[in-house]
Amino acid sequence: MTETMTGTMTGTMTERAHRISRRGALGLAATALAGTALGGLWTAPAAAAAPGLPPVPGMQGDRYLNEFWYQFDEAVGYRPSPELLEANGQISAHVGGNLFAILERWLEHVRAPGYPHTFARFLAPVRDPLRVVSRTELGVFDAFFRRHDPRLVSAFAAFAQGLLFDPRRANVELEVHTMDGVVAYHVWHVYARSMMLLGIDGGRWREIDPLIGFGWAVQSVALPQLRTVNPPLPEGQVRDLAREWLPRTPQRLDAAFQSFPYPWSGPFPVES
Repeated sequence: MTETMTGTMTGTMTERAHRISRRGALGLAATALAGTALGGLWTAPAAAAAPGLPPVPGMQGDRYLNEFWYQFDEAVGYRPSPELLEANGQISAHVGGNLFAILERWLEHVRAPGYPHTFARFLAPVRDPLRVVSRTELGVFDAFFRRHDPRLVSAFAAFAQGLLFDPRRANVELEVHTMDGVVAYHVWHVYARSMMLLGIDGGRWREIDPLIGFGWAVQSVALPQLRTVNPPLPEGQVRDLAREWLPRTPQRLDAAFQSFPYPWSGPFPVES
């Protein structure tokens, strides 16, 4: 769930948020990792070499991170397994007809008494399909990164700034690996919380969820274009956002993700 969902949550969230973009549902909650990983953000215009990966003519940005997001897209969006397609269909039917509706159901529960227990009970019937989603996504993470790998922070930083240009996506006119709309991060957070609440690789998703919030904050500032490589934000600004977001608990992230389309803290642009 990365580039796959977008929209906004004002009075018209339903009609705007049901546009599915490129990715489906994706923390290192430790401030020290921010300093380690962000010491060298991906700012070079040319693609860096990656051992074992063939060069891609026209690619810009880090070769390894481009491949990670490309393969994530393949697994969850462009070439999903029959098992994942079936799981997504079951989840969609349960939450209201499409995958984006899980955000609406979460908002209903998070703002009412009894959360998070009520939301966990609501999702219990689709525990097994959610296991498939988790296994698929974490399988891609594990193919590229060890657990607690500080490079994950750089992966999300580059993704959210739109620094990764991959001509292999020219056929869909989405060459930049980034979210097609910041509200997709809200949906990703809801999936992460769902995994935690149902005990589906809960420790892993507790680590990844702050990265989702970090990516949302960075992209809310950068507002990257989708078809051309974007200029990086100042490193100090990205580092400050990492220090702000990576230590956040699930409860603090729940509170933050009730803001649409951008985080409460700013300054962030106002959507027209």
